[in-house]
Amino acid sequence: MFKPNQLKRRLAAGDALFGAWVETGSATNVEILAHQGFDFLILDLEHGLGELRDAVDMLRAAEGGTPCIVRVPWNDPIILKRLLDAGANSLMIPSVETAEEARAAVAACRYPPQGRRGYAAPLVRASTFGKVADYMARANEELLIVIQLESADAVHRAAEICAVEGVDVPFLGVNDMAGSIGMLEQLDRPEVRVLVSEAEKALLASGKPMGTVPSAGANWQSLIEAGYRLVPVASDVGLMRDAALAVVREQVKFREERTGVAVHSALPMDRAHAY
Repeated sequence: MFKPNQLKRRLAAGDALFGAWVETGSATNVEILAHQGFDFLILDLEHGLGELRDAVDMLRAAEGGTPCIVRVPWNDPIILKRLLDAGANSLMIPSVETAEEARAAVAACRYPPQGRRGYAAPLVRASTFGKVADYMARANEELLIVIQLESADAVHRAAEICAVEGVDVPFLGVNDMAGSIGMLEQLDRPEVRVLVSEAEKALLASGKPMGTVPSAGANWQSLIEAGYRLVPVASDVGLMRDAALAVVREQVKFREERTGVAVHSALPMDRAHAY
């Protein structure tokens, strides 16, 4: 349903915002998280389990709670159009490599004459099924586009990508960026940190609010100090997994202390995750 984009307004006001990913495609998880005080949720359709209908259910579950960004599976104009029609007003687009790709994404999300989004305004959920008479005029203004830079090549072109009109938030995907130089999950390596520094310099110079996730090279506190303003700090999977592990570890410890016998459990190793 149509509503003013409060997330876009808060970023324009200079706020630093903290959010959570939803990877399960679960509207129930969205509803729970939407009432816990996060500034935003990211509904992940790239690596997450959700499809278009799930995205609509998740958006409904968050109404009256927390603003949502939908991360699309790919920079595809049909996917972008369908999610916008479904009511998303903030989109995250992965793996944008060039300014041309960024311009194509923006054009696919905007109605003419600013873009080439297909017209079905009176019939779609985004316009509250035609009840918002001036929806088409307001849709472009309320749109928030988050562009992910996820490779060394994208970092080298970061200034050009950020300069594209309509790119609201450049967002670093540090792990994929490290992977593009053969160092996946080695986020504290000097080569990776040099790339991050190069990207941050270009992003800050653009004057646009930048985003990323905490990683081995930077916790959320240092990210805010470095100028980041859109920082997801948790996920529904991670929160459930970590809470479950804490309960299981407590039971294992209790049984070991009571019996004096080591319990052989399948507890996974701790590891850091970053997009």
